[in-house]
Amino acid sequence: MPHHTPLIGTIVAGLVFAFAAGALAHRLRIPPIAGYLLAGVIIGPFTPGFVADAGLANELSELGVILLMFGVGLHFSLKDLLSVRGIAVPGAIAQILVATLLGSLMGWAMGWPLLASVMFGLALSVASTVVLLRALQSRNLVQTERGRIAVGWLIVEDLVMVLTLVLLPAVVAIQNNPDGTGMAELFRSAGAIALKVTGFFVVMLVVGKRLIPSLLHWTAHTGSRELFRLAVLSIALGVAFGAAVVFDVSFALGAFFAGMILGETQLSRRAAEETLPLRDAFAVLFFVSVGMLFDPGVLLKQPLPLLGTVAIILVGKSVAAYGIVRFFGYPRQTALTVSVSLAQIGEFSFILAGLGVGLGVLTDDARDLVLAGAILSILVNPLLFALIVKGGRASSNAEPTSPRQKETAPEPPPPLPPARMVLVGFGRVGQLIARQALERGDTLTVIEDQGDMAELAKKAGFTVIVDDAAAHGVLEKARIDAATTLLIAIPEGLEAGVITVRARQINPSLRIIARAHSDEEVEHLARHGADHVVMGEREIALRMAALAASPGGK
Repeated sequence: MPHHTPLIGTIVAGLVFAFAAGALAHRLRIPPIAGYLLAGVIIGPFTPGFVADAGLANELSELGVILLMFGVGLHFSLKDLLSVRGIAVPGAIAQILVATLLGSLMGWAMGWPLLASVMFGLALSVASTVVLLRALQSRNLVQTERGRIAVGWLIVEDLVMVLTLVLLPAVVAIQNNPDGTGMAELFRSAGAIALKVTGFFVVMLVVGKRLIPSLLHWTAHTGSRELFRLAVLSIALGVAFGAAVVFDVSFALGAFFAGMILGETQLSRRAAEETLPLRDAFAVLFFVSVGMLFDPGVLLKQPLPLLGTVAIILVGKSVAAYGIVRFFGYPRQTALTVSVSLAQIGEFSFILAGLGVGLGVLTDDARDLVLAGAILSILVNPLLFALIVKGGRASSNAEPTSPRQKETAPEPPPPLPPARMVLVGFGRVGQLIARQALERGDTLTVIEDQGDMAELAKKAGFTVIVDDAAAHGVLEKARIDAATTLLIAIPEGLEAGVITVRARQINPSLRIIARAHSDEEVEHLARHGADHVVMGEREIALRMAALAASPGGK
């Protein structure tokens, strides 16, 4: 049996080293992204030892981009997207122009030709899909107004880059043929991409809106979880690939529209759950693949140009985006969120720099600056987010609905009144528990980290904390110290164990009731302090056996 398997070797090395470096980063209390980037540097071609296949790693990372954008689309609607077009379209275009101008000025100062300088600036103008979305998701901001603006902005950037990649060869041809023979090709390329993008939108909104939900509903009615999972992955990957091959749009844009159409169905939450493990694994490989491109030698060979590149990405783009958002009348926190989320570059920058080198426009040194700038900006961005951006998890996290709403100094929300019971998770099981508590007249505080489920709990009249119950300070915010009962209705046994331990430390006399899916989870939760653990399968079996044994079947 042949043992030369670059695909398996790349996946194994990427995930193993990412886990080790990510665990080290967690231990040092720094963002795990730093560990994933370090893992890529370790297995990359510029460090000794094992060298993974950079081309394969890059292709595998595209799967993470596809699944990530598909997941975001599941929580979006066409109405959400159109609601931010007034700021996203002009804002993204203006910010691209500012970043391109800054990059062009730097290139001109270094003596590069005009086209090379412009291309360098363009490469610094577009943010990474993965980095932006992970930053927003980590703070539950995707479904807020500022999150929608950032995602809409990102989509406009994607469309501009698609157009740029198509038109660039024609622009180079015009430069090489000053007699004007390349101008016809430029207009032909622009017209073709406009038709293709329009065709993609029409196909997705007319055909896809009927076909995709019908296919998934049929699969759900088969009762096969395996088929349902395959259907979700086939839709996400198939639409993304088809969009790229047939319509020449990005994988990310195709996946986003597939998720957005599917998000209007009742199966969207289940679809998101099915793609989550693969999405996280391949998103990690994205950061590993970026780390593999980093040549540490550029830090010594071009320190000042690299400093200028990073300054344009972190400062120039951010200041431009902040000013644009504020100009449109949005609050300071919205402007900060959008500007910091864009203070990095990623996958489109790599593609553009590679194309520039292939066309003979960019030098290898310019490409190395783009790659190094991307690595450093991706490394710093989570730290900036943590320092500057406030999360969207507070129970009173209503945002201004009007961009002209007067901005006032935020007041800290008053402490929540103590409730007799605290419920973690408002899914199907949690909703049934809450309904029973409501009928009995019990006071109940709900902790839920999914925005759509938290909104349902608020509409039902419950006090809600939109956050992860396992995170530090969340149980205290729910006044677990004054509660008598904690109900853990989430299906993740390991996370439930962490919540149980922390709750028991805060309130030793607390009565803790949790759910489990296996004997191992029952034992795990009981060992960590749960008073009662309900295993669904066991309770169903006991009830069915009791019904079968009773004479009347009642």
